[in-house]
Amino acid sequence: MRRFRPARSHPSRQSISSRPARSARLSLSVLRADFTASLVVFLVAVPLCVGVAVASGVPAELGLLTGIVGGLLTGLLPGSSLQVSGPAAGLTVLVYEAVQEYGLGALGALVLIAGLLQLVMGALRLGRWFRAISVAVVQGMLAGIGLVLIAGQSYTLVDAAAPGGGPANLAGLPRLAADTAASPDALAALAIGASTMALLVLWPRWRRAARVLPAPLVAVALATAVVFVWDLPVARVEVQGLLDVVQPPGGADFARLVEAGAVAGALGTVLAFALIASAESLFSAAAVDRLHDGPKTDYDKELMAQGAGNTVCGLLGALPMTAVIVRSSANVRAGARTKASRVLHGVWLLAFAAAFPAALGSVPIAALAGVLVHAGWKLLPVGEWRPLWREHRGEAVVLAATAVAIVATNMFEGVLLGLLMAIAKSAWETSHVHLEIAGLEEPEGASAPGARRPVRVRAVGNATFLRLPKLLDQLEALPRDREVELDLSGLRHLDHACAAALGNWEEQRRGPEGTARHSASSITP
Repeated sequence: MRRFRPARSHPSRQSISSRPARSARLSLSVLRADFTASLVVFLVAVPLCVGVAVASGVPAELGLLTGIVGGLLTGLLPGSSLQVSGPAAGLTVLVYEAVQEYGLGALGALVLIAGLLQLVMGALRLGRWFRAISVAVVQGMLAGIGLVLIAGQSYTLVDAAAPGGGPANLAGLPRLAADTAASPDALAALAIGASTMALLVLWPRWRRAARVLPAPLVAVALATAVVFVWDLPVARVEVQGLLDVVQPPGGADFARLVEAGAVAGALGTVLAFALIASAESLFSAAAVDRLHDGPKTDYDKELMAQGAGNTVCGLLGALPMTAVIVRSSANVRAGARTKASRVLHGVWLLAFAAAFPAALGSVPIAALAGVLVHAGWKLLPVGEWRPLWREHRGEAVVLAATAVAIVATNMFEGVLLGLLMAIAKSAWETSHVHLEIAGLEEPEGASAPGARRPVRVRAVGNATFLRLPKLLDQLEALPRDREVELDLSGLRHLDHACAAALGNWEEQRRGPEGTARHSASSITP
């Protein structure tokens, strides 16, 4: 039978010619969305970059410089397509301490080494392992940073100098309140800062306006206008110029880090920069991935992108960078489609810093302090604490201990303590072991020693030194006039300490003082 194939339909010239037009319209819509999103991110980034720099004790232009590198360099590199990098409030306290300890020139050397360390970690494909860090430790780290940030910026709100670290700042708050009440200038600065915070809280509730202008820009712009019009006696940002603040680290700066007594502290600062910046960036990437349906983050490539950005920031003497969830979420919600939005935001930052540097000189420092106090408050897990305490009390303890340790000591030691507590908690929870005991109840007429059945004890679970005291107490409670058979075949893990202790217990039961003469084969390691 002859089969007839249906004639193939060939696309018409009109449909072929419409494809480039459709592709062009699609590209134009994507470019338009990225252009709009870049402007929104730029408006969010300006007050944050300047505020983080001022709070870190460095020139305001260095914050803009880090934002520019985060847009023009890190924005072009592969990794995450939509998250935005720049200076972050999470590293403010650590940067301030480093500048006070080693000087502004050495900051570039510290950031440079931290960036190189991030590049090495990315090359070793360690980026994905940052997802294994306990969420409680990260939340505790952010909460500790938030507390220290709020305590330190409370002094800046009234144009006063903070007395020192976290404990000293907290202890000095009552005296600060008394001094502020007696100073008209301090009260004027407090009014500016408090109004800024109030606007940051209230502005997002006006959704139509918040979509056009971000709250930080509106709050800082209005505070600047009020101070300018009424010529209020409050401190303003000092301006030096973008090129004037670029200070590549020299040999003397590196030598300062290896001086006697400074090596351990400098190494701890570098590790803190690298680990905290990496963890915050990769956790931000995970959060941003949940906000959009586009390509997801390659964690190893993103870690290398952050390392490249910090390396360049170090060479320029700028602040360390991380990916920041505030800017990143603003980028996604503004409709960004590709990485072009974050690159363009870097272009706008560069144009602003180059063309309008004098505009920074009118910004009141109290308004920037209000932005950072608000940012510090958002770092506190206020809403998550109560359900976490009810459902995972151990995680809540790790979170609180990490935050308190950061306030009481410093960032690196606090995070290290939190990690150790999280590891210890996990080890305790996974080392479940229990004894299945059979044969304790004797049948009637089995009073003769030869007729008495042995007590069979089977250990099940993971026997580690953490559960050893309870395990030995249960074994010692067994009747000494009965034969005991100990079966360890149900153990999935038996560490050296438990094996040695159980072996000693068995030998004692077999000794001349014991009545039991038979048990399972020896378990002495």
